Amino acid sequence: MPRSVNSVASRARRKRLLAMTKGQFGRRKNVWTVAKNSLEKGLQYAYRDRRVKKRNFRNLWIARINAGVRPYGLSYSVFMGGIHKKNISLNRKVLADLAMNNPEAFKAVVDFVKS
Repeated sequence: MPRSVNSVASRARRKRLLAMTKGQFGRRKNVWTVAKNSLEKGLQYAYRDRRVKKRNFRNLWIARINAGVRPYGLSYSVFMGGIHKKNISLNRKVLADLAMNNPEAFKAVVDFVKS
């Protein structure tokens, strides 16, 4: 009896993988072995960088807060220490947004921390 191969499922699996590599450059998008390796590596980077993105945004928020409090004679660490002492429950994302887009509200927070 001849060996039975489920070519329908195999082809569907290949099509699904090649669809996921659509838009890549060169042989990465249409050669099975190259596309498979490229996709696996891309998914590894995607998993890793979902975590790295959180670090990058936190660094950005800290830089913006620091730039926002420097004109008032404070450093970032002194300001954040004061925020915690006064029990102000604004996170870094909100503080950075205030520093950039609403300077008068940010000044009110800084004045409250300084008092």
